[in-house]
Amino acid sequence: MSHTPGTATQRAVPTAAAPAAMPVVSSRVRDLHARMTLEEKLAQLVGYWLDQNGTVAPMQSEMAAGQKGSGELAEITRHGLGHYTRVYGTRPVEPAERAAWLWAEQRRLKRETRLGIPALVHEECLTGLAAWQAASYPTPLAWGAAFDPDLVHEAARAIGDSMRELGIHQGLAPVLDVVGDPRWGRVDECIGEDPYLVGTVGTAYVRGLQDAGVHATLKHFVGYSASAAGRNHAPVHAGPRELAEIYLPPFEMAVRDGGVRSVMNSYADVDGVPVAADPHYLTEVLREQWGFDGVVVADYFAVAFLQVMHGVAADRGEAAALALAAGLDVELPTGDAFLAPLAERVRAGLTDEALVDRAVLRALAQKEELGLLDPEAFEDEPPAHVDLDSPRHRALARRLAEESVVLLANDGVLPLAAARRVAVVGPNAARPEALMGCYSFANHVLAHHPGLPLGFEIRSVHEALAAALPDVTFAEGCAVEGDDTSGFAAAVAAAADADVAVVVVGDQAGLFGRGTVGEGNDVQTLELPGVQRALVEALVATGTPVVMVLLTGRPYAIGWALDGEGPRPAAVLQAFFPGEGGGDAIADLLTGAVTPSGRLPVSLPRAAGAQPFRYLHPVLGGPSDVTSTDPTPVRPFGFGLSYTTFAYDDLHVDPTVDSAGTFTASVTVTNTGDVAGADVVQLYGRDVVASVVRPVAQLLGYARVELAAGQSRRVTFRVPTTRLALADRRLVRVVEPGDVQVWVASHAAVADPGAVADATGGAITSARATTRRTVPGHSTPHAVLQVTGAVHEITAEDRRIVDVEVNDA
Repeated sequence: MSHTPGTATQRAVPTAAAPAAMPVVSSRVRDLHARMTLEEKLAQLVGYWLDQNGTVAPMQSEMAAGQKGSGELAEITRHGLGHYTRVYGTRPVEPAERAAWLWAEQRRLKRETRLGIPALVHEECLTGLAAWQAASYPTPLAWGAAFDPDLVHEAARAIGDSMRELGIHQGLAPVLDVVGDPRWGRVDECIGEDPYLVGTVGTAYVRGLQDAGVHATLKHFVGYSASAAGRNHAPVHAGPRELAEIYLPPFEMAVRDGGVRSVMNSYADVDGVPVAADPHYLTEVLREQWGFDGVVVADYFAVAFLQVMHGVAADRGEAAALALAAGLDVELPTGDAFLAPLAERVRAGLTDEALVDRAVLRALAQKEELGLLDPEAFEDEPPAHVDLDSPRHRALARRLAEESVVLLANDGVLPLAAARRVAVVGPNAARPEALMGCYSFANHVLAHHPGLPLGFEIRSVHEALAAALPDVTFAEGCAVEGDDTSGFAAAVAAAADADVAVVVVGDQAGLFGRGTVGEGNDVQTLELPGVQRALVEALVATGTPVVMVLLTGRPYAIGWALDGEGPRPAAVLQAFFPGEGGGDAIADLLTGAVTPSGRLPVSLPRAAGAQPFRYLHPVLGGPSDVTSTDPTPVRPFGFGLSYTTFAYDDLHVDPTVDSAGTFTASVTVTNTGDVAGADVVQLYGRDVVASVVRPVAQLLGYARVELAAGQSRRVTFRVPTTRLALADRRLVRVVEPGDVQVWVASHAAVADPGAVADATGGAITSARATTRRTVPGHSTPHAVLQVTGAVHEITAEDRRIVDVEVNDA
């Protein structure tokens, strides 16, 4: 059925069958709400974008064309205001000066509006606070590569402390979308392809930010990263079981285990229903099943998109009614739909004001929790000096960068000897911007203000290597994009004259067509952009050993550099936008000052045509003799080399566990090399026979273990059976009795997914699997765990997190 524009106010839209359930709030919030007019209520449900510049959000200029200027603030906020949108993060502003403005503006809201409620201030904080002069941390894909939730928690706490100092109350992070297709431009905002890794690391970030008194915001709930063909804002065709087992668990962990206070909707429509208008996910799952009692905010312009992109609303008022009924509480970044259009519908009797009341009570309760309803709010003095790139920030950013870089190949050329002549080459070697992700302030905003300094300390890979080694030369070779090869000759000459060439290639992060990766920068090929592969191959042809360093926001199809026939780089390092400390971290890793310890949080793809792919696939999702295509990744999830070696021994797994219980798995890990290093011990499992198809391997738990040369430590995992849960044929999450294979491995492919058990328990080995190149790794023999008892339906009280204990062996 089509709707004629302009007639939406004559239609009532579907709402929940029962009246809106009112949240439990304090007497102060109830009393304040009782005094509010409809206009004052709606004002608390919207944001105002003071300094929008049309470059930092999708379709911003179209969606907010009617936004008024900052000179009319008194008129705009006469009924109050819910949020101020990106006060620090929309254009370069000196932090202390902007803080002084913000304090004065909040005092004005308190004294010049009838109810005197300050505005909640939200900012982006995905790679650190997205503000001028603020520290730039590694991108979330690097958090996943570090496999270190404790360090992520520490970094988030530092970021939150800076935000709180500036009067910021809510951060729009972390992203808990599970990676499925690296062609999607927003992969660099994600943590990884495994739901448990995403959930544990993301929950650590939530706790760190909220420990500082800043509310975290989970995004994008839910299914956003499953978009068709890896295209931004594309439809999602994931089935309910895939959503339940892959995409929902990280959000559930952050809600139940992290106590997150805010959730942001996905732009996508899932099986034809836009999430922004779907009460099943925003109310039934999030609130009724998981017990979330915080605030749901709209991704920017998502309410308007119900009209202009999804076509399920005829105008802004109908879009507002659909979103509000579904459980979306606050429209961001403006009041395009929730102000006048929604007020008109309420007064016409087409939308129940109880839905407005429900959202307002949640918004006011959030402000109360943040201290915004206290009489002394903003009555102190703003900070006179703010250091957003303090030694604390720099140390944490560098540590996280060091732990996140993954060594993919090394024929012995690394670590580099100090006496060797080194040629540093490549389009990303001398550019600090190449170290930072899409949501860094440098690439997100400052790129539109040429001439301004970054405002924080950062060294490129070339600068860091030149400081660490005595004889370093440089040649760019080519740009990140384009087909210009005129710089090849100088680069080849520099490499030929050196003992080792370090070529730094990869991405430039940006937005909506500006750059090679980032929001709106989706691709159809996973080849390195431009002529970068040709540059690497030209350098390899000189005969000089080449170390290829990738600074990227997605994994690329680089099998030619790892397993290809003929000459190839002597070593390959993968760094996912490692932030301001990334140049120094890479130099330390190349020279051996630090031993590589990062592990792949995503499978390294063989080709774009093999996507979408993740290691959590059933037998039919792997290679076989009944298809001519091979989806096997070039390097598997969890893979990473070191300058030392590790061995696993003496795996012990409890022989039985009740379906509602917890089992223990322990293993001894030994550093069998002659230098100190950190290993990421990964516990995997496989449900042998189940009521629905199960993956050939599933990460059950992991532990990052520091070991001196020759040292052994005993790692004990206490695993709740919820880690074995599946969505059964009723789509109820259960733990079923039966046998589960359990093993410890250095990556997901050590237990060959091409080897399938036959009906007698023997092995049927795929011929295609036996011809694949062997990926180095180590593992323990499989133990068999018997799950006993009845089928256990998962309850809210069940544990979801694996406890890990590490002791001296």
